[in-house]
Amino acid sequence: MIRHIVMWKLKEEAEGADRLGNAREMKRRLDACAAIVPGILQFEVALAQPGLEATYDVVLNSAFESREALEAYASHPTHKALMHFFKAVRDERQCMDYEA
Repeated sequence: MIRHIVMWKLKEEAEGADRLGNAREMKRRLDACAAIVPGILQFEVALAQPGLEATYDVVLNSAFESREALEAYASHPTHKALMHFFKAVRDERQCMDYEA
């Protein structure tokens, strides 16, 4: 199993929306990717919550049955379509993939 965790810190304003609006839009778009390829075992998108510690605004916590499944997800057109918007609204991105 491959764990795939990605975190984004967003700009205060971008693409005509504020940080929270863009975080919600990122979540909506990511949630649409939850079953785009076989082999996705877990796919959870969360937003930073007021009153709880968070250094990033959006997190994707996912698991794939194999490296091939993760590669299929990464190269899928639905996933690739996210990139332009995500790059436009983010300040920082952190990613970690590991075998579990």
